[in-house]
Amino acid sequence: MILALVASILLAIQALAVAAVYSSSYSTPSRYKGGLWRYAHATFYGEYDALETMGKSPDRTPPPRGACGYGNLYSQGYGTDTTALSTVLFNSGYGCGGCYEISCTQSKHCYPGSTIVTATNLCPPNWYKPSNNGGWCNPPRIHFDMSKPAFSKIAYWRAGIVPVRYRRVPCRRKGGIKFELKGNRWWLIVFVSNVGGPGDIKRMAVKGSKTGWLPMSRNWGVGFQVFKSLHGQSLSFMVTSFTTGKTVTAYDVVPANWRIGQAYSGGQMV
Repeated sequence: MILALVASILLAIQALAVAAVYSSSYSTPSRYKGGLWRYAHATFYGEYDALETMGKSPDRTPPPRGACGYGNLYSQGYGTDTTALSTVLFNSGYGCGGCYEISCTQSKHCYPGSTIVTATNLCPPNWYKPSNNGGWCNPPRIHFDMSKPAFSKIAYWRAGIVPVRYRRVPCRRKGGIKFELKGNRWWLIVFVSNVGGPGDIKRMAVKGSKTGWLPMSRNWGVGFQVFKSLHGQSLSFMVTSFTTGKTVTAYDVVPANWRIGQAYSGGQMV
C-alpha cells in the first residue's frame, strides 16, 4: 500500500512538472509573422519526381522517412515544394517543418519572383571539399538544397548553384496537425507533420486517458517517443514550437481504439 501510494505521488509530481513546463511556454495566441530577408546560396538534388528528397530507395519503391522523418512528402501534403537545410539551419532536427520564401538574385540564370518551401531534410556536410567549392552545406554556411521542381521555379536548373535571398515565413496548412503512430505496445513514437505557423517543434508531451502528461523525447527529426504502454487509452498531445515557444494542445485527438500505423489530426499552430 505504501509503495503504491509513493508511486502515485511520484506520477502526480511528474505530471504537474510537465504541465508547468508547457504552461510556462504558452503565450497569448498571436500569428507567427516570419523573419527578415537574408542571403545564402541554393542548389538542388534529385529529379522532377523528387523521390530523392524523401530518401529514395535504390529501386525507387516507397522511400524511407528521411532526416526529418516525414516519409512520403506527397501523402503528407508537402509535395515537391521542399528543401534540405545545411547543418546550421537543420539544427539537429529543430529546423524540420520551417517554411522559407526563397528568390534567386544576382545571377543570369535567375527567374523573377519567389517560391515557398518547407524544410524536410538535411543537406549533410562534405568534409572532402571546401565550403566555397562543393562543400556548400559545410558549417557555418547557410545553404538550401532544394528539390529540383522547387529550384526550377526560381532559376534555370542547369545553373547548379545560385545566390538567393531568403526569409522565414508562416507555414500555411490545411486541416490540423497530423500525428502518425508507430512503434509497438511498449514504445510509442509519433511522427508529427502539417504544423502551421512557425512549423517547427521544440518538444512534445502525451497524455493518455488514464495517465497524466508524459514528456516525450525526440527520436529523430519530427519523431517523438515515449516508453510506456498507452494502448486502450485516448491520447492528447502538447506540441511546442522551437521558434516561438508557443504550445498548442490537441485534446483526445486519438481515440481509445487506435492502432500502430494509423494517423490522426487535431489542433494547429498559427
